[in-house]
Amino acid sequence: MKRKYFQTSQPVLLGGMLLLALIIGIIVPIFAGMVGDSYARLAALPALFILGGLMIFNRTLLLLIIVLLRSAGDIVLEATRATNASGFSPGLGGAINALIILIAFLFVVEKPQRLPRAVMVPWIILLAVSFYGLAVSPELGAALKIVLSLLSYCAMFICAFYIVRTPEDFRSLVKLVIWSSVLPALYGVVTVALNARGGLSGFRLQSTFGHANILAFYLTLVLSMGLYVLKSPEFRLTQLKRIGLMSWMFFLMGLLLLTQTRSAWIACFLMFFLYGTLFERRYLLYLMVLPLIALMIPSVHERIAQLDSGNTVETYAKLNSFAWRVLLWKSGLHWMSPSHYLQGYGVESFLHYSVVFFPLAGGVPWGAHSVYVQWFFDTGLIGIAAYFFVFYAVIRMLAKLYPADKLAACMLIFIAVEHLIVSASDNVLAYLAFNWYFWLLCGAGCALYYNSDAYKAEQERRRQKRLPGYRLPATTRAR
Repeated sequence: MKRKYFQTSQPVLLGGMLLLALIIGIIVPIFAGMVGDSYARLAALPALFILGGLMIFNRTLLLLIIVLLRSAGDIVLEATRATNASGFSPGLGGAINALIILIAFLFVVEKPQRLPRAVMVPWIILLAVSFYGLAVSPELGAALKIVLSLLSYCAMFICAFYIVRTPEDFRSLVKLVIWSSVLPALYGVVTVALNARGGLSGFRLQSTFGHANILAFYLTLVLSMGLYVLKSPEFRLTQLKRIGLMSWMFFLMGLLLLTQTRSAWIACFLMFFLYGTLFERRYLLYLMVLPLIALMIPSVHERIAQLDSGNTVETYAKLNSFAWRVLLWKSGLHWMSPSHYLQGYGVESFLHYSVVFFPLAGGVPWGAHSVYVQWFFDTGLIGIAAYFFVFYAVIRMLAKLYPADKLAACMLIFIAVEHLIVSASDNVLAYLAFNWYFWLLCGAGCALYYNSDAYKAEQERRRQKRLPGYRLPATTRAR
């Protein structure tokens, strides 16, 4: 980012410092009691003060550093967690979440006019529903984690409107997201090398992320943005940079195969298929060859073949992952009382009651592995409607970006639709790092349109229509 995005007023700066001091004053005594003999937790305390200092002096810089490094954060932040009796696990990761929420809050307090009502009202409704679900939740600690994560997703979306004001800002942010893949990719190579001696059969690459699925969805996101940079004429890449980016994308595709995440494979395939259909038909020819090459890899072939077995529920039968999910969903939905269809049982109630309704639970609580089943069980039809309302508002605004930047609009709408698709069979709501990048990019696309001449012209037309004595133009009346 080449320019200064805001000038911090003294009252806001003073208020931010006082609020940060209050948060640190509350956290430090609690954190000190949880440190114990853990060197990782002990090192997290000075890191927290460094982040706090950056927060005071340049919160935009802090935000961009987090965007660059958060993809490599799970493996580090996990070591600083300290689980308490309630199930809530504070640590440096929780402090970073709090800083993101605080950054968004200070941005809004300073310049609230930068946020469009059309996309913020749905977020407010969704957060209100989630806080109600928190209040009635039977799993308060786990529910608080989900609600705070959801609040941080909204915060990331909000922050995009304050760091993206021009097309140059948008392109810089896209490049920053692509650069964020360097550390996870390099660490992934190390992980593969360490596991190669014993064979990679059954191995699923997760690199710096908490689960292989999170890495897979993150890589699909980066590949989408890489294709945008590669094909958009606005970036003006040299031949060397173009070759380098293409090589990097092929490397990331190899890592994506090693995650063994079938839904991410399908999403990546559909991304290139839609690009080929809408922009370059020759890509459709490539897509006819790539799946055949991928199926020649033993681990990929084995992963696909697993869908043909374990589809029936019998005593001692081993179900494949999809059949297991279907049984879990049916059990939960059949157990629900119609009196809870509207408002649900509370956030994370599916996890809590799964030991009761799931015949294969074995006394262990299970997540829903589907955002829609989980959110319907937890918050009812109201929560599902609020969740889809957010996506509807975001996709609607991204569609209006199409006349200005067709490729950016298509790629961002695709990753939004992809998010909705994979949410049907995965716990995407809990994938914090992936969701941060996803909502930041969606917010950046919306911000790009919100600050465009097209949006200003639309607002002027609406203002004119509200004036007394306004009449439609003659050409419009004739039509």
